[in-house]
Amino acid sequence: MASQISIHAEGDVVVVTPTGELDAVTSPDLAAALEGVLGAEEPCRGVVIDFSGVTFCDSRCIGVLVACYRQARDRGIALVVSSPQRTVYRLFVIAGIDQVITIEDDTRNAITSVSA
Repeated sequence: MASQISIHAEGDVVVVTPTGELDAVTSPDLAAALEGVLGAEEPCRGVVIDFSGVTFCDSRCIGVLVACYRQARDRGIALVVSSPQRTVYRLFVIAGIDQVITIEDDTRNAITSVSA
């Protein structure tokens, strides 16, 4: 199943919502979307990546998240992942991503946390 990505702003927070599978074929689309948000001329205060619709993600997706987290940090932009499904969350824990990137259970809480 191909991934689709929607992007919308909530105040000065940008919510990026990929859906479907994020693998070697589709993760570059997520990378491009996040790089567009993080590289915008008018930087946002925070980015929330809503994983509620992601059914699968692999090491390529993890690499994209880490690279974008570093880019956000270097620009002073908060980046949080929200609402991963249980299997995806388990992969984040195994890979240690939860030790680097904040993972919120709820997208609304994530938006609040990065806009504070």
